[in-house]
Formats: sequence, C-alpha cells, structure tokens
Amino acid sequence: MNEDYYAAIDKMEKANVSREYIVGWASGFLQNPKLEEQRVNDAYEAGYADGEDKNDSNFSAWEGK
Repeated sequence: MNEDYYAAIDKMEKANVSREYIVGWASGFLQNPKLEEQRVNDAYEAGYADGEDKNDSNFSAWEGK
C-alpha cells in the first residue's frame, strides 16, 4: 500500500477530522465505488473528491466535526 495513503490517514485522525470525511477520502483514494446515495453526506462527498485527487490538504474544514 502507498505510504502517502497511510500518512494522510494518520494526519487526519490525529487532527480529529470527521469520520465521514476520512472514509470518503480513503474510498476516493482507493477508487472504491461511492456509497449509496441515501448514505452520502457533505463530509463524505468532500473527502471522496479530495481522495480522488490525492489531495490531503483540504481536510482542515472537517476538523472536530
């Protein structure tokens, strides 16, 4: 597995980022299919988009949520 993936997840967990954002980010990074429409929220969508882009610098908006 990619070390960038683990480092980003660790950084987000230590910053107390929303669980939904982290799950979305990991899913996007790994190119997993999105969750069903009724289970998706804003945090998940933002995380998924950032994960697809391999971007780990936008998570601060989801800290403590």
